[in-house]
Amino acid sequence: MPRFYLTTAIDYANGDPHMGHAYEKIGADAIARYRRLRGDDVWFVIGMDEHGQKVQQEAESQGRDPQDWVDEVAGKFSRVWDRLRISHDDFIRTTEPRHETAVDALIETIEANGDIYTARYEGYYCDGCEAFRKESELVDGHCPLHPSRDIQTMEEENYFFRLSNYRDRLVAHIESHPEFIQPLSRRNEILRLLEGGLEDISASRSKVSWGVPFPGDPEHTVYVWFDALPNYISAVGYPGPEFDERWPAALHVIGKDITRFHCVIWPAMLMSASIELPKTVWAHGFLMIGGGKLSKSEAQLLNLENLIERHGPDAFRYVLLREAAWDSDRDFPTVQAFLDQFDARYEADLANDLGNLLNRTVSMIARYRGGETPRSTNAGGIAVETELDRIAADSLEEWASAMDALRLHDGIEAAMSIVRGANGFIDRNQPWKLAKDPDSAAELDTVLGSVVRALVRVSVALSPFMPEKSEEIWHRLGGEGPLPGYGEFDALIPEKIADSETGVLFPRLES
Repeated sequence: MPRFYLTTAIDYANGDPHMGHAYEKIGADAIARYRRLRGDDVWFVIGMDEHGQKVQQEAESQGRDPQDWVDEVAGKFSRVWDRLRISHDDFIRTTEPRHETAVDALIETIEANGDIYTARYEGYYCDGCEAFRKESELVDGHCPLHPSRDIQTMEEENYFFRLSNYRDRLVAHIESHPEFIQPLSRRNEILRLLEGGLEDISASRSKVSWGVPFPGDPEHTVYVWFDALPNYISAVGYPGPEFDERWPAALHVIGKDITRFHCVIWPAMLMSASIELPKTVWAHGFLMIGGGKLSKSEAQLLNLENLIERHGPDAFRYVLLREAAWDSDRDFPTVQAFLDQFDARYEADLANDLGNLLNRTVSMIARYRGGETPRSTNAGGIAVETELDRIAADSLEEWASAMDALRLHDGIEAAMSIVRGANGFIDRNQPWKLAKDPDSAAELDTVLGSVVRALVRVSVALSPFMPEKSEEIWHRLGGEGPLPGYGEFDALIPEKIADSETGVLFPRLES
């Protein structure tokens, strides 16, 4: 089985989970579930970034011990991911001993290679992204990612990493590995950044106490990004012998605002330590309201628990990935506009198209064939191919191509084209009329059998996005056990549907 190690950015423990966090985790989970369908040995890791100045300040503002605070926040995130059926294999926290062991080993290796030295830093610091900023990066005297915050001037003695030594190696790697930074727009951004050269960066802080002690100097703590980024290797056993069983990562999924850290600083750290680079870093866009990144106040209006409860976790997963292209931003003019579109998409795609297709199919098989799935075959015992079978086969090829390319929204569209094709096929062939004519029995079997085959394919294709509802479709069709894998459809078409009186898959909205 091909190994596929998948990670997301670890979430910062200074607040509650919101829709932006969910968008990333749901997208990565869809990728993980798809790779499992294809037969890969997937290892999927998410987690929490629990050190640093912002976490310490937030805990102090609450009158809390930092460790108690991050334990509480991590619990909130973990419960939400369980509610959303995120299928992660590990939940790494940067306060864990295994992580501190990995950070120590990595920094000691980098230092042994001559890439750590001490110097005095004087310049700008954005506490919003906990990053040192060059004057040329500021926009009207502010960090471009946190324009509402005042930029700080900072002066302190730190340990520094010789990032400047790796500019040429980074450019060479990016140019020779076009898959390394995706999508293309992010790759171009990083290459433009590298054109201007690189400056060495801090690897420690002397004025932040909440963090991993810097190896060999407990007066310093490891700078938050030097602490956070190694979670990708600490989660798979670095520096132990088991590390090579999973590394390198096949895919890092991150937000577009942290590409510099993941596509410049992180690979340079790995190069310094002679560790193989991840295969691909995918930087997704943002869900935005009124042209801006989702603010904390808007995140409260779009309360994550309420959104999940609105139509259930699977519908929430579906709508987020259907409405927001995985390679670009999605902007809604207002919070209400998002809610209206959420309801409209749920009603049109799920209640009307998919839910109606399943209900009418199960009902017709129960009424016209006593619940037995028709087996319309030719003289050779092979199922009679219909127009709908060809639509489904073509759509599945488009689905696989889109999912391989991480175009998740296109993967959903390809799966739903089977649903629309099946509804149209039923309307054109009118099985309710065929059922009235004994001479049309074979034709009725062909129509109903084709629709069942299409629905089995739909249940598999939509399972990365809606794992519970896809299982329900499979079981309503009479399937037993887990969903079939990709390419296993024909051998596993159920013989008898389940109780046709089972509840509605997606209840219609009340006016």
